[in-house]
Amino acid sequence: MSTSDNYTLPGGINLRALPKVSLHDHLDGGLRPQTILDLAAAAGLEAPANTAEELAEWFIDQASAGSLPAYLKTFDLAIAVLQTADALARVAREFVHDLADDGVIYAEIRWAPEQHLRGGLTLDRAVEAVQQGLERGVDDVRRAGGEIEVGQLLTAMRHADRALEIAELAVRHRDHGVVGFDIAGAEDGFPPARHRLAFDYLAQHYFPVTVHAGEAAGLDSIQGALFDGRALRLGHGVRLAEDIEVRRTEGDNVYVEMGELAHWVNDREIALELSPSSNLQTGAIDAWGDELEDHPFDLLYQLGFRVTVNVDNRTVTGTSLTRELALLSAAFEYDLEDLEIFQLNAAAAAFMPTEDREYLTERIRAGFDAAADA
Repeated sequence: MSTSDNYTLPGGINLRALPKVSLHDHLDGGLRPQTILDLAAAAGLEAPANTAEELAEWFIDQASAGSLPAYLKTFDLAIAVLQTADALARVAREFVHDLADDGVIYAEIRWAPEQHLRGGLTLDRAVEAVQQGLERGVDDVRRAGGEIEVGQLLTAMRHADRALEIAELAVRHRDHGVVGFDIAGAEDGFPPARHRLAFDYLAQHYFPVTVHAGEAAGLDSIQGALFDGRALRLGHGVRLAEDIEVRRTEGDNVYVEMGELAHWVNDREIALELSPSSNLQTGAIDAWGDELEDHPFDLLYQLGFRVTVNVDNRTVTGTSLTRELALLSAAFEYDLEDLEIFQLNAAAAAFMPTEDREYLTERIRAGFDAAADA
């Protein structure tokens, strides 16, 4: 798989060329396989494959074991090779190139600085290195005639005890590329309440938060993200569908009953950072089935939830945002208008000032209008 793969809608509309917004995109889950091999060789580390093609397949195979813990084990290799400033800057720069190649015009890249200190980096130096790479990547895209904006989401590992330190780090760099905060890692058994001091600190500094929730754990995890974490978005959030009961179906009409939590999320337009292919890999949708057609994405969309489409981890899942949109279009017969709504939802939920979101919205509409008129 390559992010440059071309997918089309009926009528020949090129999905890759459409302007896109990526909100849930892990830096260490999207390294180019050849870059991993290069960095591993330089660091004297053994890789599980000899070629980029073989390594790409290895990631997908390892990540498709059907559980989040198994999925997360694939990150050990990527993290091992990202322990220097030069390595972090290189992969951040390449990440921007790959985003632009995928048609992305705005992205928030999340990563956990606390996992990149084995080589002597400080937290601040690690963040600076990634920012340097992102800015160089943005400059490269602009010199090539494109336009892209990228921000960092700093992630704290929910099973560790550094969340307050990472929250302070994020606020410290808010004027230097960091746009939000996240917690990630083993979800089940490590609720947001464990990091209440961090979330209190962020709230006191008016700093936006998204929280991984509703992926490996259910409604309690989502509730904790919203009320302990004060999350403005839900990382995945797919299992919110457990709070929606389908009563009956009559023709094309589906009648449901939503619980209080689902109503809360829907009424307040809290964005769901859904990652369809990743959700299949981790078993997040096992309650509904094991095919993309079983994903509750369409149910949530039809009920008016602010659904967004994301890759989660480009290399680990072997996907791109273009590919995710193509898969959803095939599974649920979405057309250009539907895909535009997903991008507008993402723009509305972006951690950026109102005027910047408005400009982003204008760019999305102009791009989709041009595609429709072509």
